[in-house]
Amino acid sequence: MNAISKKLGILALAMGAVLGGDALAGTLDDIRQNKTLRLAYREDAHPFAYKTPAGQPAGFMIDLCQAVAKDIAQQLKIPDLKVAYVPVTTANRLDAITQNKADLICDSLTQTLDRRAVVDFSVPTFVDGATFAIRNDGPQDLKLLAGKKVGVAAGTLTEEITRKSLAALHINAEIVAFKTFEEAMIALEKGRIAAYFAGRAMLASMIKGHPDAARILLASNSLTIEPFALALRRGDGDFRLAVDRALSHIYRSGEIATIFTKAFGPKERPTPTLQALYMIATLPE
Repeated sequence: MNAISKKLGILALAMGAVLGGDALAGTLDDIRQNKTLRLAYREDAHPFAYKTPAGQPAGFMIDLCQAVAKDIAQQLKIPDLKVAYVPVTTANRLDAITQNKADLICDSLTQTLDRRAVVDFSVPTFVDGATFAIRNDGPQDLKLLAGKKVGVAAGTLTEEITRKSLAALHINAEIVAFKTFEEAMIALEKGRIAAYFAGRAMLASMIKGHPDAARILLASNSLTIEPFALALRRGDGDFRLAVDRALSHIYRSGEIATIFTKAFGPKERPTPTLQALYMIATLPE
């Protein structure tokens, strides 16, 4: 070994010591060592992820991630794998991955190119689209929202989409950002906003369980088609493969239908688009 090779070897060892094991170890190594899979979720994203009155995580994405955890436990041969839940908000959910506070984000998180610059994503888990809710005496056409106030959830992709869509259609509406769905619904009921924009599935679920559901209408048109996916650490191909393998097993076995029914109710059926997504996203071994 020449002098240059020796120096490079010493430099590599020094960098490894500085970076530490966490930087070099993958997520699967961490799971094997700690026997725990950390799942980040929002507590107010019903029906996808939320906290029950008893304080337990629940929802479509929670049940899906629990099924993923069960499959990964089998892949890694860890029968006593534990699941730890990490509450996050719309604003800090990606930070939970980049700051190594969670292994997966189990949420109604749309996969976008900008987000893929920060985290990696699994195969798609759901498909939805932004739409809006109005009072039954409210404007049912987007153009009729001109000059009125409309609500969105603060810091979401829907807020960005709503602003761009209304601007593209030359609809001059004032956009009001709300922290919670409850605040937005109260504003809608009292006429302080003419419409509330959010994901169709989330709006439909929340309206169905609302005391004044009969007074609220859901628009028939959608502004977007948005693919949801589980977010994970960027560049961790082994963990992503394990997650995609688990999701493919869940889709292929039909377990996804049970998860869907539990979250949305026995009378609801997946849309043709969602059914096609699960067929396409199921990867062969």
